[in-house]
Amino acid sequence: MPTPSLADRGPLWVILPTYNEYDNIGAMIEALGPKLSDGDRILVVDDNSPDGTGELADEIAGKNSSVEVLHRQAKEGLGPAYIHGFKVALAGGASLIVQMDADFSHDPDYLPRLLAASEEADLVIGSRYVPGGGITEWGTVRRVLSRGGSLYSRTILGTDIKDMTGGFKCFHRKVLEAIPLDEVAASGYSFQVEMTYRAIHAGFSVIEVPITFRERQAGASKMSRAIVVEAAWKVPAMRFGKNRPG
Repeated sequence: MPTPSLADRGPLWVILPTYNEYDNIGAMIEALGPKLSDGDRILVVDDNSPDGTGELADEIAGKNSSVEVLHRQAKEGLGPAYIHGFKVALAGGASLIVQMDADFSHDPDYLPRLLAASEEADLVIGSRYVPGGGITEWGTVRRVLSRGGSLYSRTILGTDIKDMTGGFKCFHRKVLEAIPLDEVAASGYSFQVEMTYRAIHAGFSVIEVPITFRERQAGASKMSRAIVVEAAWKVPAMRFGKNRPG
C-alpha cells in the first residue's frame, strides 16, 4: 500500500505518556496545538500520577476538544502506557500516531519534520545519532549509556538504525496494526528498541530524521538502573527468545 501524502492523511494522534509531569503537560499541549490540524488529537496517558498530572490534563481536556485523557490505575512502565495509548488511537481512527515525551526532551517544533518524512516511510524516528542530530546538557555517563545502548541493540538485532532507543516516533496506522501489540514484552526504554525492531522485521520502511534531544524542562528523570538492566537482557530475547517476531 503506498504511503499517503500529508494532504491526504487522516487524523494524527499524539500520544503523551505521563507520570508526575504536572509542570510540563500544560505547556506541552499548548506548544503542540498550533502544529495540529482539524481532527487531530492529543492523548495524555497518565499512570495515576500522585502530583495531579491526570487531574490537570482533565481540566485542559474540558476546555480543549482536541485533548483526551486516558487514566491508568498504576505506574506499569513506558511500554504498557504506549500500548494502551496506541490501541485507543487506532480505535479512534488515527491515520498517523506520534509518540513523544511530555517533558520537552522531545521538542514539539520537530513534529512537522517527522510528519513530512512520513510521506516517504512507514515509521519515522527522530534521531539523535544521524548527521544534524545531537544531545544537549547530558553528562558523559548518560551519553555513553545512550550511545552504547543503541550500538548494543543495533549489533544484536542486525539493523542499521542509528538511534534504536529513540522515543520520538511517527507510525503509520498500518505499522501498529501489523504488530501484535499484546506480544510486545518490553516495559521500559527497551520498548523503543522492540517497536522499531518489530516494524523492520515486518517489512516496513524506516527513516531517521535529525533532532536535538534536550534535558527535561521540569521534574525528575525516569531513567534507573533497573531500566538499563532490563534492556541488557531483553534485547537479545527480542531476537532469540520465545517472543521474537514470527
